[in-house]
Amino acid sequence: MGRAVTVATCALNQWALDFEGNLERIFRSIDIAKSKGARYRLGPELEIWPVLHRNVRYNCRVIFLNKRILLIRPKMSLANTGNYRELRWFTPWSKARHVEEYFLPKIIQEVTGQETVPFGDAVLATKDTCLGAEICEELWAPNSPHIEMGLDGVEIFTNSSGSHHVLRKARARVDLVNSATAKNGGIYILANQRGCDGDRLYYDGCAMISMNGETVAQGSQFSLDDVEVLVAALDLEDVRSYRAEISSRNLAASKVNPYPRVKVNFALSCPDDIAVPTCMPIQWRHHSPEEEISLGPACWLWDYLRRSKQAGFLLPLSGGVDSSATACIVYSMCRQVCLAVKNGNADVLADARRIVNDETYIPEDPPEFCNRVFTTCYMASENSSQDTRNRAKLLAEQIGSYHINLNIDAAVKAVVGIFSVVTGRIPQFSAHGGSSRESLALQNVQARIRMVLAYLFAQLTLWARGMPGGLLVLGSANVDESLRGYLTKYDCSSADINPIGGISKTDLKNFIQYCIENFQLTALSSIMSAPPTAELEPLVDGQVAQTDEADMGMTYAELSIYGKLRKIAKAGPYSMFCKLINMWKEICTPREVASKVKHFFRMYSVNRHKMTTLTPSYHAENYSPDDNRFDLRPFLYNTSWSWQFRCIDKQVSKLEKKEGISVVEDMD
Repeated sequence: MGRAVTVATCALNQWALDFEGNLERIFRSIDIAKSKGARYRLGPELEIWPVLHRNVRYNCRVIFLNKRILLIRPKMSLANTGNYRELRWFTPWSKARHVEEYFLPKIIQEVTGQETVPFGDAVLATKDTCLGAEICEELWAPNSPHIEMGLDGVEIFTNSSGSHHVLRKARARVDLVNSATAKNGGIYILANQRGCDGDRLYYDGCAMISMNGETVAQGSQFSLDDVEVLVAALDLEDVRSYRAEISSRNLAASKVNPYPRVKVNFALSCPDDIAVPTCMPIQWRHHSPEEEISLGPACWLWDYLRRSKQAGFLLPLSGGVDSSATACIVYSMCRQVCLAVKNGNADVLADARRIVNDETYIPEDPPEFCNRVFTTCYMASENSSQDTRNRAKLLAEQIGSYHINLNIDAAVKAVVGIFSVVTGRIPQFSAHGGSSRESLALQNVQARIRMVLAYLFAQLTLWARGMPGGLLVLGSANVDESLRGYLTKYDCSSADINPIGGISKTDLKNFIQYCIENFQLTALSSIMSAPPTAELEPLVDGQVAQTDEADMGMTYAELSIYGKLRKIAKAGPYSMFCKLINMWKEICTPREVASKVKHFFRMYSVNRHKMTTLTPSYHAENYSPDDNRFDLRPFLYNTSWSWQFRCIDKQVSKLEKKEGISVVEDMD
């Protein structure tokens, strides 16, 4: 018997309920794997639908050979945090190393010729090796099955995953796969879902094969290819010699509780394999966060556009960092489409032709394609500066979008006029002697009229241009502004989808710099240097007087820290204060830290209701305040935080007394 095994793994862009499309992609990946000489092919999680066993629904791997099912292996550790709600749909298999008979449905019996098959926690023993299965979350669990499997002689571990993208997460996933075989030896094969499955997540591929702690095959993280197959030839003797040198492993293996083995009359290797070249270790190439922002949301937008069967996007482009970053992501999408077509991707070409309604069209130039599928709109008011108008116009010219300039003053005056006719009162901005209530209401009217106009132009712009179809409206509120609630409910943050809603302001500014350097978008330089502003209050001598950070009472850098402590560290007001007095001890007194923490939690809790209507956003940060799925919390808080704030006050007093500082002011 030979010793070189050729195995394949893949990343598939599957779509919930698209049974025919999903099946076609599965078949295509099998054909590619066979054509490359693979004798084992692994697909992503839920590639084959769930299995009902004794009236209980399980998330399963179905392993088969030549029309016969070898084993149905149910998932044992379910993901049930963050974006995952597996326990809502599935039950974990809790019978370790236990196998039962599964009676196949009649329709399957007619195909396989089997009445029953093994169901449970077992491994496969072929003529030349032993294979074990993990499913997604089980790799991340502290007691991963591959540990005991490896000690019991399993040489090849296979993992079908549905792992979504988060900025900077890929490195952790790769490290987990490599570490799975670093201490115990073996071959680890990971398959993953890719693309937008119809929700806020983007599954980022990264199919890979690892042996003895080192990567030997790397798949792409972001791609418009619906099917990607990796194939590697590996020497089983390398696993055996590696394990033989680990005495602690061998001692533990001698005491392990064995797994049930399903014997398979098949070999992964061939007798005459002496000339088969085996794969050597490679260095994994990770994307920078800026590259991830450029590629991940762009691929997500493309999936959403082609599957929604719309004709493009409309973006209210204000000339600020957030809307400009959103525009750059759409431009990056256009670049990816042109590159995919250049590389011969027939699926992308067919989708592009359908979107632009031209059966002979070939997208070759990103700005030209951008002009067909992307409309930008600068919505000026009497409070808008010439600078932001010019910045928006120049950026639109450089990326190639179809750009519209309009003025909303007439609509604003009409709406406010209705109020004045009914009440007999004329609200004024603070700068003109009005109260803060009046000023805020006038700002919100502008913001909400922009939302109404965005949807009007999204529906009718292509009609006015003599083109078919409608446009999806893009939002551009970042994750920090959402957390703070620094947005008007039902304004331009209300859109169909938002590609930057899970990305921090800090990362977006770094992404803008990346676009300047890599896309040669020089218009972004002036956008980067300008202070962020909503431009909803009157100008002073023709210049912007309103800035975002002054309005919020905190910086974007501080917001990112608050967000991570609130969500990831699970910190309330007092816990956050305790952490920040040490983190910021060089720049803030305890009293100043207390004031900042209180202000954040007041604003966060007062505005939490806005999260219930937040536009569906690309999930990219683990401190996202998305109320729909990820960050499930009340939206009506006791905003006084009386007990928590008193605890902070007492601690500040103790610290000041210890330092000999007299208390001369109220903490609030």
